[in-house]
Formats: sequence, structure tokens, C-alpha cells
Amino acid sequence: MKTSVRPGVSEHEAHPQAHGNGAARALGRWHRFGAELIALVYIAVIAEIAYATGAFYVLFPELGALSHDVFTRPRGTWADAPLLLAITPVLTGVIGIFFTRALAYGYLSVLLTVGGAVALIFVLKSPIAPAISAGLLPLVLGVKSWWYPAGVLLGTALLTVLSLLWTRFSIAQNWLEPLSPTEAIDESIEQTAVGSYWLIALMLFVAVAVFFVKLTGLRFVLFPPLMVIGFEMFGHTAICPWAKRPLLLPAACFLTAAGGLLFWNLLGAGPAAAACSMACGIVVLRLLDLHVPPALAVALIPLVMSSPTIAYPLSVGIGTLLITLWFLLYRSLLGLLSAQVC
Repeated sequence: MKTSVRPGVSEHEAHPQAHGNGAARALGRWHRFGAELIALVYIAVIAEIAYATGAFYVLFPELGALSHDVFTRPRGTWADAPLLLAITPVLTGVIGIFFTRALAYGYLSVLLTVGGAVALIFVLKSPIAPAISAGLLPLVLGVKSWWYPAGVLLGTALLTVLSLLWTRFSIAQNWLEPLSPTEAIDESIEQTAVGSYWLIALMLFVAVAVFFVKLTGLRFVLFPPLMVIGFEMFGHTAICPWAKRPLLLPAACFLTAAGGLLFWNLLGAGPAAAACSMACGIVVLRLLDLHVPPALAVALIPLVMSSPTIAYPLSVGIGTLLITLWFLLYRSLLGLLSAQVC
């Protein structure tokens, strides 16, 4: 009997174990804990650079997700693409600055920025989906300085160098182990998605989210990591961890956003606040048993805002609830289409 795969879902997603990166390796439990500490130190160093120079954009929030991944999985998809790790967020940052300078915040500017970032990822065949957030961040924050992509480059270049050194050291120490089933899924998710159904759904959501931004006046309803969440959620519907448990997504992002706001209030915008915010994000995701790397970026965003308030986690909660409901509708429509095809 022939096995069918529903429309919009690739064979790669339906059977990720058959398509995984055979070279991929991850750290064991205790070494992973050490790697997370290294990621926290890295974020603290980046935050110190941002604080000392006054260039807040050096602390590109998605560095939290990227650093956690490359240090805990030294032979993972992101760590194995050092050049793309370094340049993809920089190039999407250029796209973001261009449209922020050219257009006011609205439907057209957001759609062009997100669309341009997604197109770049496909052209480069880059697995670095967090780069989408680097493109949208200037538009959301109103950053128009061409120093922004230069600041992003500082963070990604440093991370790339450290990642290469850490990978070599981990291999030399024989610390790497075969991927667990969960980590194998992570590898599949980080591969560039295929198909077009999901892209249409994602861009329609962008327009819906901008409508709610204008309706509520809360610009962070469409917070930049939300586009990364949606890109993975819609692009890898069959295997994405938070796509399988979508109702937990708003809770996870709200709590990480609230944690970041709390530490900003307690510690300011320095390295201690950055490290504590990211650590809070890691703890929240562990407690919820939900692997959502962009949530680590959500925890760091208050550190690049001028004066974050309780409106920030509330906006994040609204935005993630919107994308959850939109995704459930999309998945239901896919199910109906699949039933008709079969």
C-alpha cells in the first residue's frame, strides 16, 4: 500500500529519521550543561559590548537562540554552516534597514521586509532562520542606522569563531554523542523547508498581525522572533515541536518575555541582565518541556528596547496566541485538503 504525504508536507518532514544529517552530533547531558553556561557567558560579553559602546543593536536578540544551539550541538546544522551563520543575519539586517529608512511601519514595509528576508534564506539555501528576526527588528524598533548590520556582524562573527573552536575542542575530547530522537527532529527543522502552501499562509499571517498591531497600538504583537516561530511552524508542520503542542506556545513566550522584563527592571540592560534573562528562558522551556529556540530571543528583547513595560509580555502573548490560532486553522485546512486528495 502506497504511503501518502499530505499537501504542504515534504517527505523529509514525514520521515525525518530517513533524511537526517548523518554527521550531526550533540553533547551529552553534563557537557550540554557546560555548553549552556558558555552560551550565557557569550551573551553577557555581547551585552557588555553593547552597554559599553551604547550600540544596543550589537545585542541582536536571536544571538541567544543561535549561541545556545551551536554550543550544545557542535555538529548541528547551524554549527556546520559557519559562513552562513556569520553573514545571513547581517544581510537580512541590511534588508531591514533599507525598508525602515524607505517606508513607514505598515503593511507594505513589514511584508517587504519579511518577504525579502525569507527570499534571501531560500536564495542562499541558508538554515539560519533566526536571520528573519534580524531583518524585522529595525522596523519594529525604528532603527535606521547602517551601523545596525555592522553590529549584528560583530556578534555573529564572534559566535562563528567561538563555535568553530568549541567544535574542534569537543571532537578532540570525544564529547559528542549520537543525536537523541528530539535532537534529530531539531536537525530536520533547521533544514530549509520546501513547498509553497505554507509560505502563503505565513505571509497572510503577517498581514493579519500588522492589522492587530494597528488595532491595538502594540507594535510587539508582531515581535521579530514571531516570524522565526512561524517560519519553522508552517514550514515543518509535521515535526516542529511547538507545532505539535501549539497551545503551550503562548505560555512559553509570555513567560520568557516576562522574565526578560523582570531582569531588565532588576538589573538594567547590562551583561548580568542578559545572562539572567537567557537563563530564565532556558529554565521556562525546560519546565514546559517545549523546545522553542526563538523564545530565548524573546527573553532578550527588553534589553534592546528603550523603556519596556508590562505591555511587552502582553503583546508577546497576544502575538503568539494569534499565530497559534492561525496555525490551527491552517492545519485544519490541510487536513481537509488531504482527505479530498486521498
